[in-house]
Amino acid sequence: MAKKPYYITTAIAYTSGKPHIGNTYEAILADAIARFKRKEGYDVFFQTGTDEHGQKIQEKAEAAGVTPQSFVDTVAGEIKGIWDLVGTSYDKFMRTTDPYHVKQVSKIFKKFYDQGDIYKGYYEGMYCTPCESFWTESQLVDGKCPDCGRDVKPAKEEAYFFKMGKYADRLIEHINTHPEFIQPVSRKNEMMNNFLLKGLQDLCVSRTSFTWGVPVEFDNRHVVYVWLDALTNYITGIGFDADGNHGENYKKYWPADLHLIGKDILRFHTIYWPIFLMALGEPLPKQVFGHPWLLQGDGKMSKSKGNVIYADDLARLFGVDAVRYFVLHEMPFDNDGSITWELVCERFNTELANVLGNLVSRTIAMIDKYFGGTVVQSKSENEQDPDAEFKTTITKTVEKVRAKADELRIADAISEVFTLFRRANKYIDETMPWALAKDESKKSRLNDVLYNLAEAIQIGASLLDSFMPETSAKIFTAYGAESRTLEDCAKFGLRESVTVTAIPPLFARLDFKTLAPEIEKIRQAQAAAYAAEQAKPAEKAPVVENAQAEEEKTPITFDDFVKVQLCVGEIIACEKVPKKDKLLKETVKFGEEVRTVVSGIAEHYTPEEMVGKKVVFVANLAPRKIAGIVSEGMILCAEDENGKLSLVAPEKDVPSGTVLG
Repeated sequence: MAKKPYYITTAIAYTSGKPHIGNTYEAILADAIARFKRKEGYDVFFQTGTDEHGQKIQEKAEAAGVTPQSFVDTVAGEIKGIWDLVGTSYDKFMRTTDPYHVKQVSKIFKKFYDQGDIYKGYYEGMYCTPCESFWTESQLVDGKCPDCGRDVKPAKEEAYFFKMGKYADRLIEHINTHPEFIQPVSRKNEMMNNFLLKGLQDLCVSRTSFTWGVPVEFDNRHVVYVWLDALTNYITGIGFDADGNHGENYKKYWPADLHLIGKDILRFHTIYWPIFLMALGEPLPKQVFGHPWLLQGDGKMSKSKGNVIYADDLARLFGVDAVRYFVLHEMPFDNDGSITWELVCERFNTELANVLGNLVSRTIAMIDKYFGGTVVQSKSENEQDPDAEFKTTITKTVEKVRAKADELRIADAISEVFTLFRRANKYIDETMPWALAKDESKKSRLNDVLYNLAEAIQIGASLLDSFMPETSAKIFTAYGAESRTLEDCAKFGLRESVTVTAIPPLFARLDFKTLAPEIEKIRQAQAAAYAAEQAKPAEKAPVVENAQAEEEKTPITFDDFVKVQLCVGEIIACEKVPKKDKLLKETVKFGEEVRTVVSGIAEHYTPEEMVGKKVVFVANLAPRKIAGIVSEGMILCAEDENGKLSLVAPEKDVPSGTVLG
């Protein structure tokens, strides 16, 4: 009987830089689901990959002095390396610079144009380069991009637009009649209420302000806009052909069973992507799951905050399976999770070392010590307490794990497996093998206890191997076993005998104090790399950040001006920045708030001259690192024709924190 196909995808990772553990979580989660589906007997096709076009990529390549293709080749290789490191068992690593994909995107765009779904016009609005998104003023949140919170800039350019409203009613009907389509349910309500029911604007699907993208074949001034390019990877990667000559994989696996994505790109996958598919006349994916974020402490990971954690650093300190366990187990179903170095170490010790590692080690040690390494299945018909209940608990676990995994509640599925391991530890306490070993007449009972433990561990390892494959493989080696099918995990006593082989501890306890110096080195290296990255523009134009540039400025509107918050701040402390001749570090009081500001004025003022002055600052600049110090504002200076700087100060004494207006 042919296996039922199952097609799962991740969002393709944007090749703007190295992915942090929050990005890597998605690949690990998709891998766990794919592995479990294979265990359930499905013919799984798991696709992941990289999104490689767009303005941000072109700008980064130019800054690095390389071609965009060279830039994305390097970053895509790094992403693929991390995905391989954490054990993702993908069937295809898709790249949007692949020739077949580029060809199909071009054909899809032309198809949409020919059938009247795309028209040429002009776009004028606010543009967020990191998100590659246009916004109207009303869509901004506090003047920032509503998706990422970064600055936007006015942009106007000729573009092609997709008529989203043409398919909106059909999409609303599909969502209402397919409640499983958007998961969790809270995400569905967000898409319906915030976007679809308010009416869809036509979508910009081409750009002329940069060249790194798929060219529009009938209008070579334009390149296909990133989302139309990126989203179609889910079908081009398995052989979709816009002319209808689809490959065998497309015929077999489409529609996708699951698009696994971050909640921040849900709109693109549950509104734009289904509408594109409707326009192509193709079936919609069966489910889109918008997973929550993995936060560093209580905030998003950011290079500027210096709080980024990467999978390779974690794996080096804790091991790959410990990383997989943490991100899979600590992420709630529909709420954001949290990761810190300290928390990973704590879970490593309490769960992996104590619950699992200790169970496996001491069971092997007892079988080896008391029976020379081999125990046999009991022939007795008189089962003793608590054996019957213990066996039932172990064999019922597979039902619980399967139910949770099928609902994509992977954290809960892993919890069920560790409940099995905890029950096995409790069984040791209940039966006290060390006490049985002291009485020769109880040797048969001791054999049965240790055999039962060996069976429980093998079943647990078989249920764990979708989530922690390396660990399960080590357990199978130690117990001379192979991974069991889910059906066999519901059966106890499948082996006549079990012979064990000693292995190193699966997870030796760690002292966080011994890890702290290495973690600090990682943080310092990241801070230095970020500072160097931020310093690159200054190398091209060596002007202190507070000096007025001589080049002609682009006129701004009054609305632009009122976004700048100017405040009087009192400098209560000041010192030179070590090894930086031009920089001063000021401690500035704004009313009740105290901030650190770094300014390039050390050639014009001494620290002693600065203390006590009340001067004008730009108070709402985003924090940035300068020489490794987070600067939270900018001091205003006037510059004369000889380059001499003078502080801008209020004419009369006013309280610190006073806003200029």
